[in-house]
Amino acid sequence: MTTTHVLYDAPGPRTRRRIRWGTAALLTALAAVLALVVARLSRQGQLDEAKWSPLVNPSDPQFGLVWDFLGGGLKATLQAAAVSIVLSLALGSTLAVTRVTAAAWYRWAVVGFIELFRGVPVVLSVFFAARVLPEIGVDLPAMWFLVIGLTLYNSVVIAEVIRAGIQALPKGQGEAAYAIGLTRGATLRLILLPQAFRITLPVLIGQLVVVLKDTSLGFIISYEELLRRGQIAVQTLENPLQMFFVVGAIFILVNFSLSKLAEAVQRRLSRPGRRSDPPAVVAAGTAA
Repeated sequence: MTTTHVLYDAPGPRTRRRIRWGTAALLTALAAVLALVVARLSRQGQLDEAKWSPLVNPSDPQFGLVWDFLGGGLKATLQAAAVSIVLSLALGSTLAVTRVTAAAWYRWAVVGFIELFRGVPVVLSVFFAARVLPEIGVDLPAMWFLVIGLTLYNSVVIAEVIRAGIQALPKGQGEAAYAIGLTRGATLRLILLPQAFRITLPVLIGQLVVVLKDTSLGFIISYEELLRRGQIAVQTLENPLQMFFVVGAIFILVNFSLSKLAEAVQRRLSRPGRRSDPPAVVAAGTAA
């Protein structure tokens, strides 16, 4: 039998020099582009103190009013995102379990619902909720129309993620659970779903960040979330570049914080010996 050995060499001196020169050239080009952008913004008056002062200068008379106004928008954004996340996770989990356990005679309805809203743009879901529901007598605050649209779209995405996580588990997990007398529902609830959530958590985290960002679509139904309030403030302050820069920075900060929080939860759940681990008898049955 012939054994093939593959040798991976570290970069040599010439390669390292090329990498250093390439990196230096790239950084120089980026710095030049940045300097050009700053120079053009300065010539157009976009760096003037009057445009930035209401946003960054606490001594400005408008500073407190502007940030109170934006703070209300941020609160509305977080409220809509929190409700949408909870409902999307609940409905998505239900759809995933239903699709896995559904009998053939009604599985088509579950699959049809999932495929329908997977193919519909989220902005259309929000617009549909805000325009069609009032026509049939369902009159709700604007936040709930946004929540319904976001939930319809994101729940089906989460359902497919969780279903994929369940299908990725070894078949022995379910077989061992049935062997010790667990019902199908108990097997899903106690054995399969906790593990599916764990292995799909990175994808779920990314989807929750998407939910938070998609709350900005509330502007199409005049829901005064953060972006909408930024647009309203621009009409008075006449500083769209500065305002949307700050609004974007707030979204980045909130999404980054949510990602770090979710990663901390993931690390905690990944520790051995957690209560979310499957029962030892099931694990032993799988190994057998």
